Amino acid sequence: MQNNKNEFLKKIQIFSSLSDNEIDSIISNLVVKKYKKNEIILYEEDTSEFMYIILWGKVKVVRMTEDGKEIILAVHQSGEFFGEMSLIDGKTTPASVISTEDSLVAVISKKDFYSILMVQNKVTISLLKIFCSRLRKCWDTIQLLNFNNASQRVKMLFLMLSDEYGRKSPEGLTLNIKLTHQDIAEMTGMTRETVTRILDKWQKSGDITVLKDKFIRLSQNFLQKDILFKS
Repeated sequence: MQNNKNEFLKKIQIFSSLSDNEIDSIISNLVVKKYKKNEIILYEEDTSEFMYIILWGKVKVVRMTEDGKEIILAVHQSGEFFGEMSLIDGKTTPASVISTEDSLVAVISKKDFYSILMVQNKVTISLLKIFCSRLRKCWDTIQLLNFNNASQRVKMLFLMLSDEYGRKSPEGLTLNIKLTHQDIAEMTGMTRETVTRILDKWQKSGDITVLKDKFIRLSQNFLQKDILFKS
């Protein structure tokens, strides 16, 4: 069991550069919690005292618009983490985090989180790189939401997701993240009906294929098409 935990933490970007002994010191500080589907893990404007590592499952980071519409800012799944930002700046959580399926999450307290940062410089460097990556994704999201054309928004979303979840194959590029039409709608600020219309059109043209596990495969032709700046 200890070896399994070791191997799992090594796959997490923030801990990937650590030795077995360094990983062991972190494992002793983990507390594991279970969350049911649609359970709120963090409320918007809460002051978080923990960092959360997803052992298995999936969560969404959401904000509500003034008219009550839910916008997905990010999706995290097995091997990813969240909540560390509030531990660093002491401010409230800028969005709610909700489990989208039954999930098992390891929790690190603020005290233990700072102990790790003080002792493990490699973790601090990895964290800075991750923050830079997330900031760039925020810029991309702003660009996405500024597109007036619905197809542009969905195409931009797929390109953003391909950087993190894309797996190349002879048939094209598969997004290894489960996405429902509602997920895509909430990530692009559109209605589910609009997303369904766009995806149906792309499926009929062979540009994309929705696989049985809800992964989406983008064809080579689709990737080469430049529709981002077309009306």
